[in-house]
Amino acid sequence: MTAQNFSKLDKSPMDAAAFPTSYKDPNKKIKVVYSRPQLNNRELYDLVPLGKVWRLGANESAEITFYEDSHFGDTPVKAGTYSLFAIRGEKTWTMILNKDLNAWGAYSYNPNQDVARYNAIASIDAESIEAFSIAFDDQETMYLAWGTTRVAVPFKRN
Repeated sequence: MTAQNFSKLDKSPMDAAAFPTSYKDPNKKIKVVYSRPQLNNRELYDLVPLGKVWRLGANESAEITFYEDSHFGDTPVKAGTYSLFAIRGEKTWTMILNKDLNAWGAYSYNPNQDVARYNAIASIDAESIEAFSIAFDDQETMYLAWGTTRVAVPFKRN
């Protein structure tokens, strides 16, 4: 057997968030796979420019899988896997579902492939989160957190 070359841990490791959140519930309705960049003494507004399409994480664009038909904000979406992007605004973030998959960053983002957009309200929290994070609550709302910025995106099943 020959030695293998294994890469070191990525600086922005991959993670996943799912709804329902309990590991005891195997019947997931939604799953997001994304990478978790760190602030590393930088500011969010330097890493996620205002008004520019962002991959929602690092490395590959985030991907979201709906295991059954759902709503992204107010827009009905079919079960399937989509890329997930965001455009940071002053008070709202435009969340974007897109058909193009396996994209590196937002470099090849094509708005003609958008399935849905949702303007999510951004808020500021006292606690700063070092690593970009995505989580769901029990009401099927997805939360983005990085630094002191929080963004809530509601989902609901058909």
